[in-house]
Amino acid sequence: MTALSVCLALLAALANAAASVLQRRALADLAGATAMALLRRPGWVWGAAMLVLSGALQALALATGPLAVVQPVMSTELLFTLVVGGIAFRRRPDPRTRVAFVAMAVGLGGFLALAAPSGGRDTVPTAHWAWAGLSLAAAVAVLVAVSLRLPSAPRAAVLGTATAIGFSCTAVLMKDALGRLPEGVGAVFATWQLYAAMAVGLGSFLLLQVTLRAGSLAASQPALTLGDALLSVVLGVVLFQESVHLGWRTPLEVVALGLLIGGCVELARSPLLAEDTESAEGTGKW
Repeated sequence: MTALSVCLALLAALANAAASVLQRRALADLAGATAMALLRRPGWVWGAAMLVLSGALQALALATGPLAVVQPVMSTELLFTLVVGGIAFRRRPDPRTRVAFVAMAVGLGGFLALAAPSGGRDTVPTAHWAWAGLSLAAAVAVLVAVSLRLPSAPRAAVLGTATAIGFSCTAVLMKDALGRLPEGVGAVFATWQLYAAMAVGLGSFLLLQVTLRAGSLAASQPALTLGDALLSVVLGVVLFQESVHLGWRTPLEVVALGLLIGGCVELARSPLLAEDTESAEGTGKW
């Protein structure tokens, strides 16, 4: 089941990347376009469809595997974005980007192989959500308040961290809701977690728009990508009681995390992403 959830998460990340590239391309062609004009662009419509597909695949991944596996694998969206974007915009990555690509892929694979998240319960007791929800909401509120006093790049990084908390919380709520599938589809729609996931997901999406306008992608993307992945591992262990192997593996896991973080930071600075950002400037996408 874990192998299935990894495959589904990879497909969801690929669909997210394809949606990002398709919509960026449509927005770059129609800078300042109205919503109706965008709806007439096949690329933008296909991008929206890919977002829906990605959400469905992520939900299936969460329903079949540990949160501490699915969300870190979803961070491969950054890798897929570079590949798909390079093909779509006919740009070749420079040597530094290639090294960063390999570093992030090896770091992520190594961390998941060493930590080997597994097990866990299907649902979270409501009492546990009381303190977890308050703690996460307080953390987001503090980060947003702090960001108001910061210059552009640090503000984007801090807001990216707040957004990552929101997306991670959305995934946790969705997994908790889907944990009731053995009781029937009706049980999923009867739980408050499903609707809370929709609300938190919408709020996180809106906060993402603020984050992307606060500073460069190089400033916000590492916090967005790594914050979601790493916090999800913690929440998987704390709320779903998933097991993560430590002990003698800890130093190696630290090395793998270092590769993952370094690769993510360098990929966010890649000329491919920078050029795509400039091409979509003023469109509201980035």
